[in-house]
Amino acid sequence: MRQRNRRQRRAAAGKESRDRWMITYADLITLLLIFFVILYAMSSLDSQKYAIVSGSLSDTFKSGSAVLEGGNGVLEGKQGITGTGVSKGHNEDGSTADTPSATDSGDANGLNGHGADTPAAGQEGDGAGHQPSARELAFREQEAKLAALMGVITQYVEENNLGEQIFVADKPQGIAITLSDRFLFDAGKAELKSPALPALRQLSGLFRGIGATISIEGHTDNVPVTPGSVYKDNWELSGARALSVLRFFLDKEGLSPDTFQYAGYADTRPAYDNTSAEGKQRNRRVELIVLRQLQEEG
Repeated sequence: MRQRNRRQRRAAAGKESRDRWMITYADLITLLLIFFVILYAMSSLDSQKYAIVSGSLSDTFKSGSAVLEGGNGVLEGKQGITGTGVSKGHNEDGSTADTPSATDSGDANGLNGHGADTPAAGQEGDGAGHQPSARELAFREQEAKLAALMGVITQYVEENNLGEQIFVADKPQGIAITLSDRFLFDAGKAELKSPALPALRQLSGLFRGIGATISIEGHTDNVPVTPGSVYKDNWELSGARALSVLRFFLDKEGLSPDTFQYAGYADTRPAYDNTSAEGKQRNRRVELIVLRQLQEEG
């Protein structure tokens, strides 16, 4: 009996030792999985977040004199990497301050995004010797103009009780001015109504000096056009409505054609649920988007 028990224990121990390779194999598979996950994460690097970190490190390193000259800095005199978000600058008393970076500020006069990454002439640096680049200054001026535009339009809407007809929002692509179809057109038509003209004239005056591209986009709900309509479908109706607003700015207000682009999206980009009457009403709209073009160069 004892010999049988010993043989059984020995056999079990031998089987266990033979199966130990599976533990090593499982660990190897796990490590390989982690390795490929890391590779995938590196290949999907968020360039904007990387630019933020790089800009912050660059500002930190260039805060003193050069190491080779006996100082404690590393990159003094070098232009740091500019990214999105907020980076830390240095005041004259040595304290840190939040400084808007490239995509947080801009210049409407340079909306093509080709500003040079060199310090602007005549610009004073901060306490650490950092001088904003021409592109950085362009971002700051663009953001200032967009903020001013949004403020003026919001005030106009409030003063004229147009809160149910005109909506203003700051979106990633730019300042979006949404006009209700009831404010602009009769049902199923694309001819501008006379009560909407004063507001459009107000907008044209603001657009004249903004120096940005303005995208005019027509949208409908998911209800087909009525039989006998001059428009084949909602694609034609949404495009015709956007074109009607564009023609007003070009033909009546004399704005430059180079300033605009237009498109009709029918019901493919709903802002609300089309299952309710209110949602359908809100989806029938024309959007004027003052594009934040400099952000694309971040």
